[in-house]
Amino acid sequence: MKENMKRLLSVFAVLLMLIVSAPFICFADEQKQEQKQEEEKVTGGADLSVMSAYIWRGQELTRHSVVVQPSVTLSYKGFTANVWGNLDTRPYSAGDARYASNFTEADITLSYSRKFGIVQAGAGYIYYALAAPYSGAPDPLDAQEVFFTVALDTLLAPALTVYKEIDHYHQWYILLGISHTFELNKTIGLKLAAQASYLKSEDGGTYPKYDSDALPTTDKFNNFHDGTITISLPVAVTKSLTITPTASYVFPLSDDAKYEMKGRGLQGVANPSDKDSDFLYGGITISFVF
Repeated sequence: MKENMKRLLSVFAVLLMLIVSAPFICFADEQKQEQKQEEEKVTGGADLSVMSAYIWRGQELTRHSVVVQPSVTLSYKGFTANVWGNLDTRPYSAGDARYASNFTEADITLSYSRKFGIVQAGAGYIYYALAAPYSGAPDPLDAQEVFFTVALDTLLAPALTVYKEIDHYHQWYILLGISHTFELNKTIGLKLAAQASYLKSEDGGTYPKYDSDALPTTDKFNNFHDGTITISLPVAVTKSLTITPTASYVFPLSDDAKYEMKGRGLQGVANPSDKDSDFLYGGITISFVF
């Protein structure tokens, strides 16, 4: 009798556990189903940034010029395609020359990413279509890169990306970034972000090390490169529309980087070593998602 009672209580306990856990199991299944449906949808967005300068990996690519940077992104089942461009509204001249606005760059990025728990891993390819800063000047050689990235969905959202140039400017560029957004209210946030990079050149001819006079040498660059601190204030106007004012400070992480950033700068001075090696710029981005 006692054995039968124990078995009956055991069966009752199992049934009770199933009844209690059923709603949670159904909710988890619904979440998985919703997530799967979201992944199977084509999603995307369009951005339009108006910035006071175009600084790329510590290089000053515009000076005293507002730049307009449109971008369009489409995603489907982990695959993403992006087209980004840069319009220089006032190409720089060391003299008194005046040039008309010019599209200086158009980038195409294809990538795939997948999430494993808190880990987001991905890889991709970028084609950089580069143009001269103004009509009549020679076009720089286009560039191509492959990249691999790993990010953690945890405190400060750390992300590590390794870029490898495979066309003309043979180099490795390793970028580590962290960020955090503070919710000020339901529509406004405060995002703080920081990045640090390391650059290793494999060709002293296309990407040389610079000396203390900010002049190129025959050596290859191999050192910490640029750091960036960014403050932005995303404002959710609607569910689909966000306006984000932003400000960034870019600075060298080593003496080698300081000399190189001066040497590649645009400031029209007699001595390259008198050029700038750190930059403060900002602007606003309008984002629409669907």
